[in-house]
Amino acid sequence: MTQAAVSQGVSAGMSADALIGIDALLNAEEREIRDTVRSVVQRKINPHIASWYENGDLPVRELAVELGELGLLGMHLKGYGCAGTSAVAYGLACLELEAGDSGIRSLVSVQGSLAMFAIYAFGSDEQKEQWLPDMATGHRIGCFGLTEPDHGSNPSGMRTRATRSGGDWILTGTKMWITNGSVADVAVVWARTDDGIRGFVVPTDTPGFTANTIKSKLSLRASVTSELVLDGVRLPEGALLPGATSLGAPLRCLGEARFGIVFGALGAARDCLETALEYARSREQFGRPIGGFQLTQQKLADMTLEYGKGVLLAMHLGRRKDAGDLVPEQVSVGKLNNVREAIQIARTARTILGASGITGEYPVMRHANNLESVLTYEGTSEMHSLIVGQALTGVGAFR
Repeated sequence: MTQAAVSQGVSAGMSADALIGIDALLNAEEREIRDTVRSVVQRKINPHIASWYENGDLPVRELAVELGELGLLGMHLKGYGCAGTSAVAYGLACLELEAGDSGIRSLVSVQGSLAMFAIYAFGSDEQKEQWLPDMATGHRIGCFGLTEPDHGSNPSGMRTRATRSGGDWILTGTKMWITNGSVADVAVVWARTDDGIRGFVVPTDTPGFTANTIKSKLSLRASVTSELVLDGVRLPEGALLPGATSLGAPLRCLGEARFGIVFGALGAARDCLETALEYARSREQFGRPIGGFQLTQQKLADMTLEYGKGVLLAMHLGRRKDAGDLVPEQVSVGKLNNVREAIQIARTARTILGASGITGEYPVMRHANNLESVLTYEGTSEMHSLIVGQALTGVGAFR
């Protein structure tokens, strides 16, 4: 586009990514992974996601196998059938998956960054060999049991207990808001012991283990969310994750999942922005496209700026993670900013679509509803604000 064309107000209509120059930030492999995932989402997810969301269901097992064939499950892990990609490549995959729906990205995040990562980082060789290869292909589904009905932001207060019984462990307690829970083959469950918080690999067919699907959700409807009930679940010593000896272990897993959200939320934001932009170009009022009115252009410009800044922040954090320099406080910065801005983009996009924005014909309200959950899971905005505040002041405000 020439300078003369710009000065005359003539434009072919750029995408936000093109305007910001996103491709220049990526190497050839990263672009290929991004484009491959985007194509899969367009072909396999987008034609069905509205009905999955409306029906409150998701074909998890079928999708997991398809995503596993692409190498997306545990893709940033090495060995055991995992692709061993960079953190940036994983982030870009999360972005494209969430452009389809937050529930799809949640499926991949929980499988790879929570359940698989916990076994990968803290499990024994036997546990890794037993579970990770089949989880990488999607033939076994995992879930991550940390949150409880009365303990979300404060996992240190968990009531689930694991007690010794001879050479075995007995687990008793309840976990809540567990993605993939009622379709999982294995649950990584965190419990209080006499020696502190420990993690356990729990096959879901173990007697005493029950997973109840949570219905009537108004957000993340294209995702399986469950309550886990552990009623005297007896496990052998080999079920204990030997490398997880404190609350720091599950918190490290959460850091992995939060990193994916830093990128993922921007996928939902981009889909809302692109939808609003296309609508503004075609919808006419007062004899002209509404995209030609100043107030609409202001909204589009503001949304594009916040989306672009979010992508730049995500890329910066991804490069730091690949260099081994990323710290948890920086992940909090990314999660806090990008989810907060993504939900604002979704809300603003809805105003451009007007009444059409509340229908299932367009993805905007679905993304907005989903982002209400993303805003509070893997650490609420309030908690991430306090983490950032503590980093800046040196004074903790949690208690």
